[in-house]
Parts: sequence; C-alpha cells; structure tokens
Amino acid sequence: MPTLSSSSVLAATGGSFLLEIRDPSDVLTPEDLTEEQRQIAATAAEFAREEILPAAADIETKKPGVVKALLRKAGELGLTSVDVPEEYGGMGLDKVSSTLITDHLSVLASFSTAFGAHIGIATLPLVWYGTPEQKQRYLPRLATAECVGAYGLSEASSGSDAMNIRTRATLTADGTHYVLNGEKMWITNGGIAGLYTVFAKIDGEKFSAFLIERDTPGLTVGAEEHKLGIRGSSTCPLVLQDCKVPAANLLGEPGKGHHIAFNVLNMGRFKLGVACVGGARHTLAEMIHYAKQRMAFGKPIAEFGLIQRKISAGATRLFATESMAYRTAGMMDANLAQLAPGQAHDARAIQRSIEEYAVECSILKIYGSEMLALIADELVATMGGYGYVEDYPAERTYRDARINRIFEGTNEINRLIITGWLMKRAMNGQLPLLGAIKKLMDEVMQPPSFGSAESAGEPLEREAGVLAALRKVTLFAAGVASQRYMTELQDQQEVMADLADMIGQVFALESALVRAQKLAAARKSSAEVAAVMTALLADEGMALAEQAARRVLAACGEGDELSTQLAILRRLARFTPADTVALSRTVARHCITAEKYPL
Repeated sequence: MPTLSSSSVLAATGGSFLLEIRDPSDVLTPEDLTEEQRQIAATAAEFAREEILPAAADIETKKPGVVKALLRKAGELGLTSVDVPEEYGGMGLDKVSSTLITDHLSVLASFSTAFGAHIGIATLPLVWYGTPEQKQRYLPRLATAECVGAYGLSEASSGSDAMNIRTRATLTADGTHYVLNGEKMWITNGGIAGLYTVFAKIDGEKFSAFLIERDTPGLTVGAEEHKLGIRGSSTCPLVLQDCKVPAANLLGEPGKGHHIAFNVLNMGRFKLGVACVGGARHTLAEMIHYAKQRMAFGKPIAEFGLIQRKISAGATRLFATESMAYRTAGMMDANLAQLAPGQAHDARAIQRSIEEYAVECSILKIYGSEMLALIADELVATMGGYGYVEDYPAERTYRDARINRIFEGTNEINRLIITGWLMKRAMNGQLPLLGAIKKLMDEVMQPPSFGSAESAGEPLEREAGVLAALRKVTLFAAGVASQRYMTELQDQQEVMADLADMIGQVFALESALVRAQKLAAARKSSAEVAAVMTALLADEGMALAEQAARRVLAACGEGDELSTQLAILRRLARFTPADTVALSRTVARHCITAEKYPL
C-alpha cells in the first residue's frame, strides 16, 4: 500500500472540525501527493482523455457493449481494483490513490456513474462483509471488471426509507437456499452486471443482504429506464420471483444487512462528491474555453464582469470541494494507518475507520453535487442558446448533474444525517459538542465587546477570523435549537437542514483556508489565487450561515427572547466584508489565463 505523502496528517475525530482549529500540517491537500500518486492520477486522466471522451457519443446512445468494454479496459490498467485487497486480485491502494482515480476519470457522468457503482457500492460490501469463500469466488473478477457489479436496495415504495423494503427471503426446509420475492428499482449497472448485492427481509423481518448471480433462476432484469440524464449508464429494475439463492450467498449476518447498506453508502457518498470534483473541473474548462472564443460587442465575453463572476463562482466552490475531498481521504488513510498490525487487513476494522468520517462524507456529497449543479447551470447560461440544444455538451451536462442530488441518499436525507450524527455523538460522549455549546452560550451572555470578527495584518488572518466567527454562529444556533427542542430536534427537519448547511460551511471554509495557508507558507505560485478564493468563500459562508441561523432562531423563539438571540447573532457574525467584485475578477483572470481551473 502506498504511504501517505505526509506522516503528520492527523487522524482527527470525525466532526471535530466544528470544535478544533487545525494546523495546515495536520491536513492533506492535493499539493501533498507522492510521485506514485501523481502517476496514478496521470494514468486515470489519460484514460479519460483517450478512451472515455472519444466514446462519449456511443456511450450516450447506449451502443451495446461500450460501457462494459471500457470498464474492462480500465480493469486492465488496475483502475477498477483499487479498493480490492491484493490477495483477491486487487491493488489494495490507499484512499488518496482511490480518490485520485475517481476524480480524474469523472469527465462523463454516464461512465463515471457506472464506474463508481461498480468499484463502490457493488464491490465494497463483499470486501467488507464477505466470507473468504465469497471473496475468493467473486472479488478477482470484480477487480478486473470481467464481472460488473450492481447494488439492489431501492424499491418503488422505499427509496430514502430503506428499512421499509418489501422484498422477502425465506429459507427452504432443507436449509440450502433462500427464496426471494420482490422487485428492486433504479439499479445502476442493472443491464450489464453479472453479480448483484440485493437486500431483502428474511421472513419479512430480518433485513439482510444476498449475493445473486445474473443467471440465477427466478431473477429477471427489467427493461432499461429512459432517464432525464446519465442516459449512457444502465438503469434497470430487478424482479425476483421465487429466486433461489444458495444459503452460502447470504452476505454478512442475518438481520444485520442495515450495517452493510448504510456503511457502504458512506463511501458511496464520498466517491460521489469526488466524482463531482472531476466533472466540475472538466465543465469549468468548457465554460472558460467558450467564453474566450465567443465574441460579443467586439470582444470575447470572457472580458465581461458577469461572465467572469460565473467562472469565479464555479472555480471557488470547486476549490472548496476539492480541498474537502482530499482532506477527508487523508484522514481516512491516517486513521487506517493507526490500526493494530492484526487489524491492518481486517475488513471490518477498515470499514469502521472509514465510518468515522460519515459526516464529512455527507457534507462532501451535498456540497459537491450542488457545486457541480451550479457550474453546469452557468455553462448553459454562458453558452446561451447554444447551451440549450443537444448539439453542444452543455445540455447533457446540465441534465446529468441533477441526479447527483438524488442518489447515494438525497441531499435532504444527508442534511438530516449530518446534524443527527453529530448530535448523537455529542449525546454519547464521543464528541465534546455539548460542552463547547455550553461554553459558548455562557460566553454570549456576557456584556458585548464590539470587536471585529477578524484580525488584520497577515495574509489570510481575516479569513481565519471569519472562520472562528462562523464556528461560533453555528454552535450558537445549535445550542438554541437543542435547548428549544431537546430530544425532539430530529423531528424539526427544516432546523436540522439549516444547521447542517452551517456545519458544512465550517468544513468547507476551514478546508480551503488550511490549504491556502499551506500554499502560502510554501510560496507556491498558486498561493495568490488560493487566498483569493478563500476570501470569497469566507464572505459567502458567513452570509449563508447568518441567514440560516436567523431561520433557526425564529423557529425556536419569539418576542424578547428572539430579539435577544438575534442581537447575539449580529454580534457573533460581525466582520468586515471584502471587495468580492475585485476578488471575483482576480479568480476569473487566473482561470482565463490558465484556460482551466487554476490549481
């Protein structure tokens, strides 16, 4: 397994970014990659450029065999075996290398969807929960993509409500088989897969997982769905009618399938956020290229301020997403490196180490999918009428981006997960969140000192000050909500979602800030644009958080109590805004000069 590029990367407690200040040396950034990792990224990028993009038309029209053949070619390069242990034919690489592959392959959503489902939710359940016999039988062929995998959880009546599945499994009298009956919906890779991980309830009660081969009697793959976007990926229903599955193909323990379903989705969410980084980088480059070529009023439209604002907004949020993605991958690897020698190859221990960062994965999924949606929308706007017709890629990109906010848990569900996960950890003592909230609540009841929320002087000090204020605003809103609703907070979905957005802004800004600080300390040429993008994120993050906090406070109080809380919020959120017009133009200039995302 390749080693981390920096031994000082901190295996921080999941969610601790909300409470603790990070030193830049604690955090992995894309600039810290080893030479081996850079070569892996270059291999993935070359495959995307030479194999995926030239086949885009055939992929989108579902020309038979194209996606499957591309997956097989990727397998020959080792790109599909990154997370499979070496003893089962995989490469067993670190999570940073795995992240790089997903990032740089994600130039066409239809293919990246098929690829991501295969290496992630279709393969990881077997890696983490399979018996040695199951792994030996299936993992070598999954590792090379000789056999494509699919994951069957959703049903027509149970999308987000996954535990409410109706598919039943009954053990035969002789104990040799389970008989499954039910129907699964929206199965990615459904039409090309050879192995399905399918969830059912044994005797209608015990939520469990089963490995089902394509030619199993009683399993029928339905017709391809005609989708709004990602049209080149296969999406089919699965019909199970007296489908006899060998008892040996039960994955994990009976009644423990929810552990498999939910834990594998953490990695699925992470990888989806990473795929959004790759897709956004490619889309932003298309926007910049068109803006430089398109003439209006005697000059390229890239010279107009409102076009530059579109470029800058996309690049800035991409910077934040990319920074969060590699920071999270670095924490995963650092946490895995702490496993005892006897656990280093223990799939369950590995899975638990990754689960530590469930909240970071959900934040990345939300922020990344919404970032890509923004850039896709602005690409259409930049191209005008050309962006709205099928002859140009903007139209496809716009349609493709919508699904990212739906699968791997809708963004609404993930917002509830973020706040609920942190509150649960706080209640069981795994995260000292309640103590931090109490300390802040005591502090804000003291007479106000109307100092600015940021320091002045050194580069990025203002942004560090805004981050500190943003943390306080978030903790204050969480404290008010906790006091108002206590254990019933989970029933207040709007409040939970607003808190999640504030929490996400803290993680995004800090990830960008420590990366910009690290670049500045190393005197990298990209330090200027990183600092400017961080400044933009600071202003945007505080504006979004203050607005969300106002909604939370208004939902939790009224009258004099609300007035007092709003006064405290105004005090906590005080900061001097930057000249975002000038900052935006600076970021756009760097992008236009580079003709792409500038980092």
